[in-house]
Amino acid sequence: MNSKINRIALVLCLGCFIFSCRSKKVVIAKRPNTQKEDVRVKNANTNTNITKPTKVYASATEEYIDVYRNIAQKEMGLYGIPASITLAQGILESGSGRGRLSVKANNHFGIKCHGWNGAKIYHDDDRAQECFRKYKDAKFSFRDHSLFLKNRKRYAKLFRLKKGDYKGWARELRLAGYATDKKYPQKLISLIERYQLYKYDKEILGDSSEEFDIPKVSEHITYTVTKGDTLYSISKRYGMTVKALQKLNGLKGTALNIGQVLVVKP
Repeated sequence: MNSKINRIALVLCLGCFIFSCRSKKVVIAKRPNTQKEDVRVKNANTNTNITKPTKVYASATEEYIDVYRNIAQKEMGLYGIPASITLAQGILESGSGRGRLSVKANNHFGIKCHGWNGAKIYHDDDRAQECFRKYKDAKFSFRDHSLFLKNRKRYAKLFRLKKGDYKGWARELRLAGYATDKKYPQKLISLIERYQLYKYDKEILGDSSEEFDIPKVSEHITYTVTKGDTLYSISKRYGMTVKALQKLNGLKGTALNIGQVLVVKP
């Protein structure tokens, strides 16, 4: 009798043990599912992992134009200097905003101290360690550029030209002594036509044909050499051979200089 009772007790104990183990397994199995659901809800209700798209530019010059065109247009409205000329000068003289003076001093036009009482920076130019103006913001450099041209008598002839005559402005700038480089006008004109900077003048002037100088189709299309350019890369860009490019520009070798203006289409 006792042995029978003992067997029944043993069976009951085993049953309780098995039931207890199964209960624990079920609880353990459910925990990961609950955690995953919580994570999914959390991710769905937050924007912490969303990456906003950024604007991509084909070159530093295109980025420069996009950043500073509105400032150049504002200066045109206030002082009558073509936005195309201001932008082209800024591109050329600041290295599209990558030059030391523009990066360290927000000076995009290489304006020297000359009676300046503000912050200064020293930089090698015509002579070693010359004094240049330093600005808190690039827009003040653009304003100084406008005042520099407007308030000096030697540039008075510029303001008698049509505001849309960027070619006349480019040539007169050099004649008035702004630059000593004989190719300075061609460099400005090349930049204006390559990047169609004249359209920013037109936005200010409207459709007045008296003020706006539209480039003629029959004129040469030129290209200004930048760092890294070769005759081969330029010829491929404009769908021609190296020999044809050399012949068009009277070149015998393949050496190029930064800022050199090449005719790429007659």
